[in-house]
Amino acid sequence: MVNTAQATTVDDDGTAPLAEIGVIGGSGFYSFLDDVREVQVDTPYGAPSDSLFLGEVAGRRIAFLPRHGRAHHLPPHRINYRANLWALRSVGVRQVLGPCAVGGLRPEYGPGTLLIPDQFVDRTKNRVQSYYDGLPVEDPQAPGGERVPEVVHVSLADPYCPVGRKAALRAAQGRRWDAVDGGTLVVVEGPRFSTRAESLWHRAQGWSVVGMTGHPEAALARELELCYTSLTLVTDLDAGAETGEGVSHDEVLEVFAANIERLRAVLFDTVAELPAGPERECLCARALGGRETGIGMA
Repeated sequence: MVNTAQATTVDDDGTAPLAEIGVIGGSGFYSFLDDVREVQVDTPYGAPSDSLFLGEVAGRRIAFLPRHGRAHHLPPHRINYRANLWALRSVGVRQVLGPCAVGGLRPEYGPGTLLIPDQFVDRTKNRVQSYYDGLPVEDPQAPGGERVPEVVHVSLADPYCPVGRKAALRAAQGRRWDAVDGGTLVVVEGPRFSTRAESLWHRAQGWSVVGMTGHPEAALARELELCYTSLTLVTDLDAGAETGEGVSHDEVLEVFAANIERLRAVLFDTVAELPAGPERECLCARALGGRETGIGMA
């Protein structure tokens, strides 16, 4: 179990123990690692959802962050996504796995389905989606090196890391879990579930699953040149795909709990499948094209 008796406080200055892979977990992942070190990371964007829990899986150094806080006190629309991704990168993370619970938009994507999306659609309303929102940075070409707002546009045509997706699919196959390869995750604001009309519209667009936390995680990860892979576990059929009274929060938690050991095993195996070493062949690592952005992280 995670030992939370003591937490080491570290600033965003490279003094924290390094980790290779970050896992941003939702409900049920608070005991993801055993015998870990808990560290509190300060960021320019405020506090992340919780401390980082640093340990090892399959010989790889892992930083786990409870997405909603260990007490599950943060609803999806109140999560400090910028602080979360920044905190992970500041301790050395370059590859991020983001398991999350979703609703199925098609009858064939029933509870217990594991889907590794290759696209997402943003239907959120009030979330900060970028690190580069006009904050002042040094401009060496400006007179006197004055500080001017920085604007950066990254490509999100393919929002998920292809290397990470392949690793997750191989891991699922190894566990005899017939994961769905590809699909579109539509992310809604929450914390309420969709109306039946909204759900039917999502389905009519050809989208696959619906969740509340997949964005802006992937977009922010790309701005930090992090590889990001989403592993979505269907906990219920969404309102437009079922004929009952609609899903309840308790039902979601029940299905997630029933599949947590299975999903944890796939995550462990995905970690082992991810390429080791600092060099990455995917485009995620070059999303900024060598541009100096002022983030200042090694």
